[in-house]
Order: sequence, then C-alpha cells, then structure tokens
Amino acid sequence: QVQLVESGGGSVQAGGSLRLSCAASGRTFSTYAMGWFRQAPGREREFVAAIDWSGAGNGYTDSVKGRFTISRDNAKNTVYLQMNSLKPEDTAIYYCAAAKMSWGFRRNMGGYDYWGQGTQVTVSS
Repeated sequence: QVQLVESGGGSVQAGGSLRLSCAASGRTFSTYAMGWFRQAPGREREFVAAIDWSGAGNGYTDSVKGRFTISRDNAKNTVYLQMNSLKPEDTAIYYCAAAKMSWGFRRNMGGYDYWGQGTQVTVSS
C-alpha cells in the first residue's frame, strides 16, 4: 500500500510559478513510476506529466511542455512538479499518482494504482 500526499498548491497570477510536491509512504517508492494529473471544474481529469522509477524518462502533455518539469528524489520518497509561466487555463486540482512498474511510465489514468487527494492550483489573469 502506498499513500500519497500532495502539497504546494495555491493562488498565483498568470506568469507566476509554483512547485508541487507529492510525498509517498512506504519503502518501495523507487519501484513506482509517478504521474501528475489535473482536473478543472466541469472537465475530465487529464494527464499532465509522468516520470519513470529512475527519473531518467519522462513525458508531458503538449500544453505544458517547456513550462512544467517533473522530477523525483527517491531518497526522499517525493516527486515534484515545477510549474513556470502559469496560465489561467492551468487552474485545476492537481493529483499525483503511482504505478507499480519496472520501466517506463504511463499516460492513462487507468494505469495507476494509487492516488493522492489533490491540491488546488488557481491562476488568475
């Protein structure tokens, strides 16, 4: 069992930055690929970014490429999402998720085994 707790959300103006953190419980964090998803009001949850167990491989949805960076620190059981040049359309609840896998990462929600409770990000124009 893995428990995930997100933090770092908040309210910023367009063009600003936030760094989200997701702390995982357990001693097997390094065996999980990690992902960030988001859900805006009235919309379906969507993929944002993901990273493999080693941190060497990652992927992003097109709308955040060049602005967001996913990283992880396996010694701290934590995955991060650095968000720069934020736009109002980035406003959403952001969720981190863990997928038990030995290589690669997933972009589909159904591929993840554990989810955090979410953290709100609000970007004003």
